[in-house]
Amino acid sequence: MTTFPQPIKKLRTGDSAALTSSPSSLLCNLRAPCCLSGVSSAQTVSLTENWASALAGCMQTERKRVEMKALWTFLLLNALLTAVLSAPPRCGAGNYWQGQCKVSVEVAKPKCADITLAYCDDMPYTKTIYPNILGHRSREEVETSTEYLLLSVVHSLLNGECTPDIRMLGCSVIAPRCENQKILKPCRSTCEAVHKVCAHAFESIDMAWPYFLDCDRFFVSEEEGCYDPLEGLRERHEVVMDSVPTEEPSTIIKFTHHSNTQMFNILKKTAAQCSHISRTYSIGQSVEKRDLLVIEFSNNPGEHELLEPEVKYIGNMHGNEAMGRELLIYLAQYLCSEYLLGNTRIQTLINTTRIHILPSMNPDGYELAFSEMQSGADVDYDEGAGYVGQLGGRYNAHNIDLNRNFPDLTSIVYNRRRLKRFRSDHIPIPDIYWFGKVAPETYAVMKWIRSIPFVLSASFHGGDLVVSYPYDLSKHPQEASMFSQTPDEQVFKQLARTYANAHATMSSKDTDRCGANFADKGGIVNGAEWFSIAGGMADFNYLHTNCFEITVELGCDKFPFEEDLYMGWEENKEALLSFMESVHKGIKGIVKDENGNGIKGATVSIKGIRHDVTTAQNGDYWRLLNTGIYIVTASAPGYTRAMKRIHLPSRMQKAGRVDFVLQKSKLEPDVDDFIIPYLDSYDRFDPYNQHARYSMRQSGQEEEERQEKPWWWAYFTHSNSQNPSWLLRN
Repeated sequence: MTTFPQPIKKLRTGDSAALTSSPSSLLCNLRAPCCLSGVSSAQTVSLTENWASALAGCMQTERKRVEMKALWTFLLLNALLTAVLSAPPRCGAGNYWQGQCKVSVEVAKPKCADITLAYCDDMPYTKTIYPNILGHRSREEVETSTEYLLLSVVHSLLNGECTPDIRMLGCSVIAPRCENQKILKPCRSTCEAVHKVCAHAFESIDMAWPYFLDCDRFFVSEEEGCYDPLEGLRERHEVVMDSVPTEEPSTIIKFTHHSNTQMFNILKKTAAQCSHISRTYSIGQSVEKRDLLVIEFSNNPGEHELLEPEVKYIGNMHGNEAMGRELLIYLAQYLCSEYLLGNTRIQTLINTTRIHILPSMNPDGYELAFSEMQSGADVDYDEGAGYVGQLGGRYNAHNIDLNRNFPDLTSIVYNRRRLKRFRSDHIPIPDIYWFGKVAPETYAVMKWIRSIPFVLSASFHGGDLVVSYPYDLSKHPQEASMFSQTPDEQVFKQLARTYANAHATMSSKDTDRCGANFADKGGIVNGAEWFSIAGGMADFNYLHTNCFEITVELGCDKFPFEEDLYMGWEENKEALLSFMESVHKGIKGIVKDENGNGIKGATVSIKGIRHDVTTAQNGDYWRLLNTGIYIVTASAPGYTRAMKRIHLPSRMQKAGRVDFVLQKSKLEPDVDDFIIPYLDSYDRFDPYNQHARYSMRQSGQEEEERQEKPWWWAYFTHSNSQNPSWLLRN
């Protein structure tokens, strides 16, 4: 209830003067009439004509006041909205470098501040400034940026290469030097020098050179007043070098187990370091889409050279057998560094031989075994348990034993060996094989073997200490262990002895050691005599191609402790080199026509050995032989035969050169009937595309190949930063 100091009294007819002379009092009482005994005092007023006029004027004044108040409210809201809409958008740090927004000019004046970034605290200066060169406005923005995250993990990504150079170069951009409240930009010459040395390190992991290390965009010349961000690093390096006595450089190898990522990095880094004699390439992918990465050494990498033999080493076929994998990683580093150091033996080997090293044929299986090893799982590594599949990682990700997954060509030889003129070489893959489970790793290796004219090969395993050679399948189906020789029994024995004799202990007569069961055999054994397997890789190499392959068992521990890896390298280093050098035994040559053109697919036969080799693309061939006297014949469809008698003396250190010139002639009917269909069927490889169908069923993927992100992508997608597409190579 509202009260007033003095309520209006009842008016009489003669009081009009009072009404007109005091309208404000009346209006006040009208807006809030006084209540006396529950009745409004206004109701007691007897309105006159003057009163009605005053009331109308009052109401008009009140209406104008309300309208004016509404107008001012509208104008105020409109001005506020205009100010908000016209304000410049906030510029995100990630967009600044792209020019998508501009920094507002109405900001506080930048001031130099202490560097408080953990990964940039060793710069040769102590003050930085915000916004930095990339537009980050504060330390918090820098620490949550993808650029800073990259600098924090670059040491791990590049396996220690080019760090701290890359990190400090990046810090000069995201934490630039500040003097007199101004940014000093780093020198372009320093950036270019680092890029020249370190670009390959990013390429080796399929990562683009970081945009913020663009030497033209974020660095300036000396004339513009730059500074060297690596100045302190060089000073520290000079002090260290002054305190170290000079000595001959040597090969530095870390004798540790390597994850798949570390293996890829080391191989690519090694190839980049020795780019004039080395390269890496992938022959395919595993079930889980890991590359089967090969490193090659040659004086002309990537090309088959006339009369230069091709050798391959394959490790980790069974994922839980790690010694061979590590030895081949060490071997790659050793070949590169020793070549650069001028080791004449290594230089001669690489200049005359094309070497291919596949450290891991089963990276998926190794991933499982490696994780078990890291977790400290107590696994029984005896050979018997391994062959019944009890060891994690032995098989591939589809649970396939890769050394039982190749076409069983040995059974075909046994079934047809009594047929006249039947060949035990270049046997076609039966079509029925493709309707079974063919692992992608097996498929990739078969294509690889068929695409390169390999002469010699070794596959590395674990579980015993011995060299095994073909045949691996017993010639009697009911005998699990039965000596079953190839036509090249003597050659295979010599190859096996080459490795075993060069090994530190493999051929020892000591019976109290790993491999003692083979002490009386000199550390070598016929594969089928040891234990029979069908679908092995060694038999496939021999019966389908020109390649002679042995199987090397490196020790009783399938996954040895790291402290045993160095000893394993020392025991096998000489054997690894000697075996590769043995590819230069026997004979080599070119089979040409009368015009001097090489004949592809010509056959070179040795009398008394029922196993032929064929010529490569340009007519060159290699035939491994022991010392002795041989009758060699060269033939090709549509040409006459040519025959030569040769003598290989015991002291011969390299392959003898035996060339042939064949003259054109009509095909003999029996030769035509025998050879032409044979060659046609040999060229059939997965004719019904069954492998692709099987792979699609197993993976559940579309027919189009998926585009996988690089392995390092997880470093960034698991963080709060945006996905750095600028790190992906085009």
